[in-house]
Amino acid sequence: MSEIIIENLSRRRFLQGSAGLTLGFCLPAVAAGKLNRVATVNAEINAFLKIGADNSVTVMSKHLEMGQGTYTGLATILADELDADWAQVRIEGAAADAKRYNNTFWGPAQGTGGSTAMANSWDQMRKAGASGRAMLVSAAARRWNVGAAEIVVRDGILSHAGSGRKASFGELALDAAKETVPTEVKLKDPKDFRLIGKQAKRKDSAAKTNGTAQFTQDVFLPGMLVAVVAHPPQFGATVKSFDATKAKAIKGVVDVVQIPQGVAVLATDTWSAKKGRDALSVVWDDSKAFKLGSDEILAQYKEMAKKPGLIAANKGDTAKTFAGAAKVVRASFDFPYLAHAAMEPMNCVVQLKADGCDVWNGEQFQTVDQGRVAALFGLKPEQVKLNMLYAGGSFGRRACTQSDYVLEAAHIVKAINGKAPVKLVWLREDDMRGGYYRPLFHHALEAALDGSGKLVGWHHRLVGQSIITGSPFEAMLVKDGIDHVSVEGASNLPYAIPNLLVDLHTPTNIGVPVLWWRSVGSSHTAYSTEVFLDQVAAAMGKDPVALRLELLTEHPKHAGVLKLAAEKANWGTPLKAAAGERRGRGVAVHESFNSFVAQVAEVTVKKDGSIKVDRVICAVDCGTAINPDNIRSQVEGAVGFALSAALHGEITLKEGRVEQGNFDSYAPIRIDEMPVVEVHIVASTGAPTGIGEPGVPPLAPAVANAIAAATGKFLHKMPFNTAELVA
Repeated sequence: MSEIIIENLSRRRFLQGSAGLTLGFCLPAVAAGKLNRVATVNAEINAFLKIGADNSVTVMSKHLEMGQGTYTGLATILADELDADWAQVRIEGAAADAKRYNNTFWGPAQGTGGSTAMANSWDQMRKAGASGRAMLVSAAARRWNVGAAEIVVRDGILSHAGSGRKASFGELALDAAKETVPTEVKLKDPKDFRLIGKQAKRKDSAAKTNGTAQFTQDVFLPGMLVAVVAHPPQFGATVKSFDATKAKAIKGVVDVVQIPQGVAVLATDTWSAKKGRDALSVVWDDSKAFKLGSDEILAQYKEMAKKPGLIAANKGDTAKTFAGAAKVVRASFDFPYLAHAAMEPMNCVVQLKADGCDVWNGEQFQTVDQGRVAALFGLKPEQVKLNMLYAGGSFGRRACTQSDYVLEAAHIVKAINGKAPVKLVWLREDDMRGGYYRPLFHHALEAALDGSGKLVGWHHRLVGQSIITGSPFEAMLVKDGIDHVSVEGASNLPYAIPNLLVDLHTPTNIGVPVLWWRSVGSSHTAYSTEVFLDQVAAAMGKDPVALRLELLTEHPKHAGVLKLAAEKANWGTPLKAAAGERRGRGVAVHESFNSFVAQVAEVTVKKDGSIKVDRVICAVDCGTAINPDNIRSQVEGAVGFALSAALHGEITLKEGRVEQGNFDSYAPIRIDEMPVVEVHIVASTGAPTGIGEPGVPPLAPAVANAIAAATGKFLHKMPFNTAELVA
């Protein structure tokens, strides 16, 4: 397939004076009339590798790049086994094709999520690179009439010492593509890695820095209209009637159409569409709308928590243990709804054609979205072409099991009978109020201590909506009524407690749309378990690190990161505090997505109760570190993300309406709130595990435990109520 040069005609117009932009994404006329073909011939070696006559090595990424470094990580794996020159490596988003590009952890489905990109691709990409290398060597051996074992490959060059012959990948690419794909390949010994575990520079940084990276907002098709939708103010409300007279009077507005999700205003540009929507008059039917507020939901949850739920984990005899306990420690924890609030709100471009449909967006859930769009238009899934662009963050939001915003764009195109391609744009307020959210949860915990002060019993009850029920993953992740992600981090608690019970209530009458949010269930279970364990340690008179190590004898990876973080933080040494300030260290350790992270937070609490997280020391065990600097970046980002939720994050409802709308009312942390972050990576030759999410769960409990160490007060609600900390 030939590459395409397009001239960037978006918000990056200041770049027009420079040369045309060469894209790895093979997009049709994204900028009208600015299309030229490059004569470079690419040979497809396998599903994940193309080599160009210009020596370019193109790695096909089946996973979305949304800032987490996936493109670079996947390319690093393949390029190392291929022995490619890193400077010549580029990455393209792969087509939607579950047969070739399925997420091997999910079965026959293509998509990005659950911190699986590197983990599920590790063997696949290594074999793709090694296979490509073997085919290049075979082609060279055939051309030079020498033994394949005599050929050396390094930095994109094949050489034969005996004859002095050399050839680049580009020179051999077409011949290599004709070679038989080997059924078995020899993979490198980790000691021979030249890119993996070193620092291969990120492949998306330059484009994102100079403005040439292509996001959905940069797509411009001939005749394209921009759509902004008026959504119901309450979940479950529908359009009763609307008057588009004033909207259509706005310059630039072309059409106004009703769709199942609301009323769409179509215009020649985003601003005109927004003004048209502002002028629109809509009467909503709220007869079936969800009308409860956050306080009412939480009150309902607390009532449910008074009764036993479905059992998610059970060992020993907790009833007998608690009945005979010398001391029982109790606490409850409340967690709010949270928005994903990615920097790039939801958007999508859809074009209906005679033989199918084209979609452009930061595509995270290829198989689900492709199937739903195909069903809407009466097409076969393979007739829906998904062009995967960069996404400006997601945190789970773009992997929507209902394909909400993608289907919304498709519905608009259908409503206008496909007469024009449509770019759907959600403004920040649409994104904040339009769902989906991390579920609101209530936790109630009890711990039993025996006469010698030993921790012998643990009971954890959770109440909250299911993310998985009703999704394509229900059969896999919901068993006997228990949503696995609701209790992950609680039902698999690593601590050696002889009597343990975890039970769950899943309310079915709450009409708030919920979805996975970065680190999913662990985003709340790590907090409740780790903060409560510190409360138990205080009741026992035990050091929090020492208690954890006593209880982790059967979990060496947990213990390993805990010891490393404590050592690097100088655990146990005093912290100096200025007059009127209180300082403390707190610790938390948690496993999620098969990775292990321990964090020690150092916190200053002022007399007025305000807090400053000064420093966070992180220890990470995530298997082979493919790109160490990217791991550090992900953990640093996770700390900032989790701290935003701990200090400020909260979506509240009043009469079913979301009260927050933009970053003024749903604030991320500011730069002066960001702590110094140290990341220490445990050396490993094991297969890589997840890293995009595991840095999130330990942060808030580590900070809360540091606050408790400084003040003696444990915080049981997020975001933190610092009024409780006034001296």
